[in-house]
Amino acid sequence: MRSNKLKDFIREEFIGLNVLVYRCGIKSLEGIYGNIIDETKNTFVIETGNKRLIVPKAISKFLFFYNGYIIFVDGKLINKRPWERIKIKIVKKV
Repeated sequence: MRSNKLKDFIREEFIGLNVLVYRCGIKSLEGIYGNIIDETKNTFVIETGNKRLIVPKAISKFLFFYNGYIIFVDGKLINKRPWERIKIKIVKKV
């Protein structure tokens, strides 16, 4: 996904998206797959079946399933309030 598309995705609402916790500093949360039902500055609340788990953004890496794409996002990039993500600058590495 090109950086401008990633920037557009980062600005989207994450509540309602399916997500996989790809890596996490809390090993028991790795591999969690579910639906984001709430978001704060530092966490996602992910519903997996009959459980609701709180996953910290800053120590996690996520795979989002969005419009037919699988998007990898480091949680450090989105460790902000939803309305603060609009100001995120994405720089291409060359």
